Amino acid sequence: MAARANKDVEALLKEYADLLLITGGDAFKARAYEKAARAIGGHHADVAGLDAAGLRDIPGVGRSIADKVDAYLRTGTLPAVEEARGRIPQGVRELMAIPTLGPKKALTLYEDLGIASVPGLRDAIEAGRLRGLKGFGPRTEENILHGIDILRSSGGRVRINQAMEVAEDVVATLSSLDGCEECAYAGSLRRMRETIGDVDVLVAARRAEPFMAAFTGMPYAAETVARGAKKTSVRTADGLQIDLRVVPPDAWGAGLLYFTGSKAHNIRLRERAVHRKLKLSEYGLFHARSSRKITSRTEEEIYARLGLPWIPPPLREDRGEIEAALRGELPALLPGAAVRGDLHTHTDLTDGLAPLEEMVRAAARRGLRYYAVTDHAPDLVMQRMTDEKMLRQRDAVRALDGRHHRMRLLHGTELNIDPDGGVDWPEEFLRGFDVCVASVHSHFGQSRDALTRRLVRACENPRVNIIGHPTTRIIGKRAAIDADLDEVFAACARTGTALEINAHPNRLDLCDDHILRARRHGVKFAVDTDAHSVPDLDYLRFGVGTAQRGWLTAEDVINTWPLPRLRRFLDKSGPRD
Repeated sequence: MAARANKDVEALLKEYADLLLITGGDAFKARAYEKAARAIGGHHADVAGLDAAGLRDIPGVGRSIADKVDAYLRTGTLPAVEEARGRIPQGVRELMAIPTLGPKKALTLYEDLGIASVPGLRDAIEAGRLRGLKGFGPRTEENILHGIDILRSSGGRVRINQAMEVAEDVVATLSSLDGCEECAYAGSLRRMRETIGDVDVLVAARRAEPFMAAFTGMPYAAETVARGAKKTSVRTADGLQIDLRVVPPDAWGAGLLYFTGSKAHNIRLRERAVHRKLKLSEYGLFHARSSRKITSRTEEEIYARLGLPWIPPPLREDRGEIEAALRGELPALLPGAAVRGDLHTHTDLTDGLAPLEEMVRAAARRGLRYYAVTDHAPDLVMQRMTDEKMLRQRDAVRALDGRHHRMRLLHGTELNIDPDGGVDWPEEFLRGFDVCVASVHSHFGQSRDALTRRLVRACENPRVNIIGHPTTRIIGKRAAIDADLDEVFAACARTGTALEINAHPNRLDLCDDHILRARRHGVKFAVDTDAHSVPDLDYLRFGVGTAQRGWLTAEDVINTWPLPRLRRFLDKSGPRD
């Protein structure tokens, strides 16, 4: 399966929108390109198969943009973008990569101070060169430095969905070749980490060369970094490195275990091997003295010879999994198939890209038993929500209930937690919703005490069922808010308010570390997609993976429960199960 062109087109149109703004172009035109970028990125079909007329059928894509995208898909270039890039110095484009620095400020820094690199900007701030520059006060400097730290911390890593798309394509291609006995991705991707440095793919076969040749010939392989008899590395056009290793079939389990990691987990396993007078490597488990191989065929056999049950990859981080395994206390991790519903989704009534019935049909096709529509409430002003619009949507939801594969529908809303912890509508109006998600969307820079009080008060609201994307982070762009999360977790447990594990790869919020902490407080969770388009519904798997990394079971996650039990939980005034 080749990669969809949608994301490439989305990135190109977003870049063009930024370039328009930075060169003083029409802000309305820039917004039109931003909207079209989101629409194409979230379109359910691969746009590579569409002509200009088909592109115009995508809501938000007008004739001019459709013609440009059609030309790009046919030729691989978009002259308007190339021209705009030519007017912007490379140094300015580098500065624009800083999450907290907008395009206009990047241009000002270049034109007024000659700053053309991220290190140069940090040096200029530390030397006090920005002081006195219009629009650059102490708070701006602080925000820029924070943005540079976020950029540096990403370290060239990519989000899990980007790595997964490439890895699954490579695995599918290599698995189809003659002589392939096993093929899988390994490394941090198999452990479902939120960002991935390199993609590791493992093949079990008696001959390596056919796989190396096929691998370097794949469309993703923009550059061959290294090619050998056992390992070949390529780099994609986006800079992601993919490493392929071919191992003998009888060493499959040892290789998969070793290259899955983590390094810390592997060290603990090797220590156990040493204590048993054994030696563990990527080739197998051996007697230390005679070097005679004991086993290497499967991971399960190796763990068993080390006195352990098989440990699921998301737990392999040396965070107590070895000790839990020895005590017989490994959790029965949440299976993806156990998730019965999605409790946080959007339609084109607010900032979603697809109409209500299209989202409902798509959710039903994915096998969900129930599905909540939770469009934004009125305090997020740009969404222009009104009581009347929401009530009309409620009628439409009720009319669709059970019509698609008998999937039950819940009508909900995503409320905005204001700076004092209040939410959009009064309790009387909120009583009409089946489920209320409440999220922080603004005022991220409040003090730690204020943010903590804000979230706790939202938990205490009798109509708030779920705290959405609780830390508000956006991976690689915005850090988590500074709140006393343990106090928030305690409030959730006390009030019967669930915490969301937002499955969107940009967020994955709560993260695994926070889930582990919240779980100790007795909190319940909801794994939701926060889908704004049909393809977003497929992100549920990443929320499940994050939940697994947080040691969660199906019992911990409210949207694995049958609908009657879920409804009892959502009634915060009723008895707890």
